[in-house]
Amino acid sequence: MLNHYESVFILTPVLSDAQMKETAEKFKKLLVDAKAEIVNEEYWGLRKLAYPIEKKSTGFYCMFEFDAEPTVIKNLEIQFRRDEKVIRFLTTKLDKYAAEYAIKRRSLKSKKEN
Repeated sequence: MLNHYESVFILTPVLSDAQMKETAEKFKKLLVDAKAEIVNEEYWGLRKLAYPIEKKSTGFYCMFEFDAEPTVIKNLEIQFRRDEKVIRFLTTKLDKYAAEYAIKRRSLKSKKEN
């Protein structure tokens, strides 16, 4: 049974745009290789952190929304911990209400872009 997850991670601000995208692609590939289905991906860019982390006040925010087996999450989070470019991450299992909200948010976002 596949569960619906959302994973937000913050990458160190010293990366170039290319390095940031490359790192995000690495995690995306890890999910795809584990048979996860990517539903949505967003790159929120460089944002100010609520509080300094490792003496950094900004970071690149990335978000993946995906359907996967629960076993995939453990491996993904191990990879987040091993990568020194990742300064924070949070993976959340979405219940049906959160999943409906995510769909609504995506449709509003796509309307704004058009």
